Amino acid sequence: MMTAASPHYPVLMNEVVHALAPKDGGCYVDATFGAGGYTRALLEVAACTVWAIDRDPNVRKHCDALEQDFPGRVTLLQGCFGDMEELLVGVGVDNIDGIAIDLGVSSMQLDEPARGFSFRTDGPLDMRMAQHGMSAADVVNTMAESELADIIYQYGEERASRKIARAIVELRDEKPFERTSDLANLVRRIVRKSKDGIDPATRTFQALRIHVNDELGEVERGLRAAEALLSPGGRLAVVTFHSLEDRLVKRFFRERCGDQPRGSRHMPMDLSQPEDQPSFRVTKRSGVTASKSEIRENPRSRSARLRWAERTAAAPQNVNSHPMAGGTL
Repeated sequence: MMTAASPHYPVLMNEVVHALAPKDGGCYVDATFGAGGYTRALLEVAACTVWAIDRDPNVRKHCDALEQDFPGRVTLLQGCFGDMEELLVGVGVDNIDGIAIDLGVSSMQLDEPARGFSFRTDGPLDMRMAQHGMSAADVVNTMAESELADIIYQYGEERASRKIARAIVELRDEKPFERTSDLANLVRRIVRKSKDGIDPATRTFQALRIHVNDELGEVERGLRAAEALLSPGGRLAVVTFHSLEDRLVKRFFRERCGDQPRGSRHMPMDLSQPEDQPSFRVTKRSGVTASKSEIRENPRSRSARLRWAERTAAAPQNVNSHPMAGGTL
């Protein structure tokens, strides 16, 4: 279990471990390693091995600590979880018994002002998980107003997206946005505070973070990679934190379990294409949410939802969905 001094609280940890049901001699993947909460729990429950994946170079120290406690049983692969198939096959691993994916931004990233993820503390407007590529500041200072509005609306589900984008473009001509506080304060002047007390800047910051890190594309790539890597009977457990992620995961499991809506009975069936066999079976249809006690201990878990499924012996399916397609499920 994680100690009180740990910089990261692993959300729904007991539920994730229960879903994966680790066994002695098994091989597991913690696809979003962070500070290693899920990895440590898996290693403590069973005499298994864990391959840890993370694109943030700062997590190396946490893996080094785990390697000392569990020598020879945990290995860190630096990279995106969407590339886990290539990363694992590259080291000779292609049969996995369980994969955990936590789609939330880790507490250590949110709580470190220098990373620029948080609107609550002032820091550089960055938000890059891998610490390279285009930053959030680059996006708000260079992107066209219409594109910026679309990002804030689609990825943040912010109704005032066009007003926010217009204000950003007007102000950046005078002084480019460099600090999180500058952007957060601008949004707060435009968007009213909601009755539930959520900061008005929440949705805009979420949208920029998702865009900067291609988070929805990463989710799709990661789910397909997990499907290819898991052995029959292996389990995939995914923790989501907002509706956009959850729709993707729910749709993926629905497609792979053969639970797709059937066509109209008035339309002829296309028998020219063989029907894919279900590559997953869902053991619990509704997602699991955090308990009241966990939410009290860690308020960030209030929006978390766990979905999991078990791999069948069928070949991976050939179904492709666009991250924003399909509407509300």
